[in-house]
This record gives sequence, C-alpha cells and structure tokens, in this order.
Amino acid sequence: MIGVAGCGRMGLAMLEALVAAGFKAHGLDVVARESSTASILLDPQAFAEPIETLYSVVRDVPQTNALLFDDQAVIAKATNLKYLVICSTLSPRYIADLRQRLPNSIHLIDAPMSGAQIAARERRLSFMLGGASEDLEALQPQLEAMGKHFHRMGSLGAGMTAKVLNNILAASNTLLTRLALRQAKRAGLEADKLLALMHTSSGQNWLASGFETIEFAKHGFEPDNSIAILAKDVEAGLDALDPSIERDWLTILPHLLRGLPAYDHDQ
Repeated sequence: MIGVAGCGRMGLAMLEALVAAGFKAHGLDVVARESSTASILLDPQAFAEPIETLYSVVRDVPQTNALLFDDQAVIAKATNLKYLVICSTLSPRYIADLRQRLPNSIHLIDAPMSGAQIAARERRLSFMLGGASEDLEALQPQLEAMGKHFHRMGSLGAGMTAKVLNNILAASNTLLTRLALRQAKRAGLEADKLLALMHTSSGQNWLASGFETIEFAKHGFEPDNSIAILAKDVEAGLDALDPSIERDWLTILPHLLRGLPAYDHDQ
C-alpha cells in the first residue's frame, strides 16, 4: 500500500495518478478532501498502518515534522514502512538531519518535483531524485505513474539541492520578468510584443515563454499561493550554497517576492 500525505493541489493529483495506474494507494490530509477515484483519510493511524511507501507532499519543514513525528506521528504508526519519499521542497540540510532521525529500516529518498498543478494533473511531473540507486529503481514504476522526467542527481540530498537551486532561478526569472513587464507598460510597450521578443532573444526564460499558461505567472504574493512557495524555496536554497558564494541578493530575493503584486495587462 502507498500513502500520499498532503492531498492539496499537488498531492491529490499524484494520489489519483497512482490509483489510475493500478497501485493500491490512499491519502492523508488534515482537512477533509474529496476525490472521485481515491480514498483520503483524516485518521493518521488508519492511514499509516498498511503503508509500505509514503510520499510526503506537505508544504514545509514544520508540516513535515508534524506529519512524521509530532501531530500525525506517522513514522511511529507505520510499522510496515519501507520507503519515505520527500516530495516537498525543503532545505537540503533538513534532509541530512532527517536521515539521522529515522530507523535504519526506512529507506529515505528525496524526490522534489517541478511542473506545478497542471503537470501533476497531466501526469508529467519532473522529479529530481536523490538516494540509493536500488531504492530509485524500486520506486521507478510508481514515479512513472506520476511523472515524465526523472533526473537522478546523486546520493541522498542531491535531488533537493538541485531543486532549490533550480527554484532560485525560477524565482529570479519570475520577479525580473514581472518587473520588466511593468516597466514596459510605463514605457508604452505592449506586453505581448515584449514577451514574444523575450522568447526569441537573450531575455528568454521559462516564465516569459509560458506567461499565459503558467498558473502563477500573474499572481501577487499571498501566504498560501505559489509565489509564497517560491519565496520559501529560495530561503531553503540558501542552505545549499557554499558560504563563499555571494549571498546578498539571494537573501533579499524572498523579501522582494513578498512585495510582488498581481499582474494585470491593463494596469
């Protein structure tokens, strides 16, 4: 039995993908969720008892600790657990510390994903994977039910390090593309024409090229949306940097994202 903990925007789609692929799986969340194809439980004991593999898709370190050790205490309840797969984007240092808190019988894999909610629904997530090769091989069929791209980055923690570095770039592109569009508006340039220019020139980036389809492209900062998650990811990424690397602008970046307003072509 597979368990997916955190059945929100990403976790619910991942759970439904596993069920659709024929895996026995159920979900856990702290609030009532509905699915037409999968069972989502509120009771941690009933959730934990049968699972052998746990995918954690909760938001951050406090929620991860609550799930694993504190409020839900799934680690103590899941006596059959063999694989713990961390899909949340967290500090790479936290992953190293987590290994020390787990029984040796539990294989820990870091598997943060990219692609946003639409990719989760369409079962084409990109996973950045860290862990023992034999563990990744054992989990590959499950991952293929949820994703399309699988980047094996190295040993435990390598997937998380890759993800936070990738998200630093995504956050930078998000902020600077939006600032460029705001300045274009003030200068009398049409946003669509500038975006088309970026796509075929040196300003090209993921956000600009997918501005009309990326779900959070026009969002302003809200505590529970993707811009807030990007800010959280940048802060997690600071742990992955060598101390000799210039950190000043990265320290400022989450604060700049917190001030990002919603985008409107007509502003």
